[in-house]
Amino acid sequence: MKAVVLAGGYATRLWPITKERPKMFLPVGETTVIDRLFAELEADERISEVFVSTNEYFADEFAEHLAASDFEKPTLSIEETRDEDEKFGVVGALAELIVREEVREDLAVVAGDNLFSFDFSEFLDFFEERDSPTLAAYDVESRERAKSYGLVELEGEQVVNFQEKPENPNSTLVSIACYGFPAEVLPLFEEYLSDGNNPDEPGWFMQWLQNRGDVFAYTFDGAWFDIGAAEGYLDAVEWALDGEYMIADSALVDNCTVDGGVQVLSGAKVTDSTLSRTVVFPDSQVKGAQLRDTVVDTESTIEGVDLSDAVVGAHTKLR
Repeated sequence: MKAVVLAGGYATRLWPITKERPKMFLPVGETTVIDRLFAELEADERISEVFVSTNEYFADEFAEHLAASDFEKPTLSIEETRDEDEKFGVVGALAELIVREEVREDLAVVAGDNLFSFDFSEFLDFFEERDSPTLAAYDVESRERAKSYGLVELEGEQVVNFQEKPENPNSTLVSIACYGFPAEVLPLFEEYLSDGNNPDEPGWFMQWLQNRGDVFAYTFDGAWFDIGAAEGYLDAVEWALDGEYMIADSALVDNCTVDGGVQVLSGAKVTDSTLSRTVVFPDSQVKGAQLRDTVVDTESTIEGVDLSDAVVGAHTKLR
């Protein structure tokens, strides 16, 4: 079996912290978002190779990241796009990759910005047992939140209906961009696209498949985070830290009140401040400040400022 980690987005909703950095490299506890996935894929013996599908703009960053890691399975598979307007769409990018990499085996696909609590091996067990197109689904328990996702309706484990980002959701069970495709399904990507269907949202492709045969859903409890905006990123950090805080060994935190969900990275200095649900990136300085639900990027200086729901770009000075 092969695997694809989708990492081709430009994360414009997280700018400026992702303008020059793939959002998959954002730190979450002891590791990064994408390294949590790589570790699970590396450990599963069924997966022989992991294609990291990214764009030309971030190709060098991914190459450097993989070269510095201990992972053996990931290899880069590069889309020929350099900005948001040139994107193939998720289905289009997968179709291109299947041809480019000559994939003829069962294929597992997962978004590189997905953070979830289930073991990926359990999803693969479920997929192999059904031997049909499979997706992972999670109940967000909010119809308002459900409007932003592709929704599925089930009869038992079988998908019987889809809604893609509906105004009036029929359910709160969302597809989380985690899929399994048997080898015989892979040629259908090209057929789907050649018929003029939507190349972007995978939910449309899964609906198209469901009209031709069985599609199953692996549902799970626990946690799932879509790291598309700062709030989702901070939620993921808080979950990964189990409501505690993490201070890097080389960071300095002095005379501060630090609540849960706070991560202070290497070389950062935080003094005389109050922090809650905040990430301070390497070599930044925070003094006499109050930060809530805030991300402070690398080598920034924050002094005497009260910030809430803020994203501070690298090398910024706020006094």
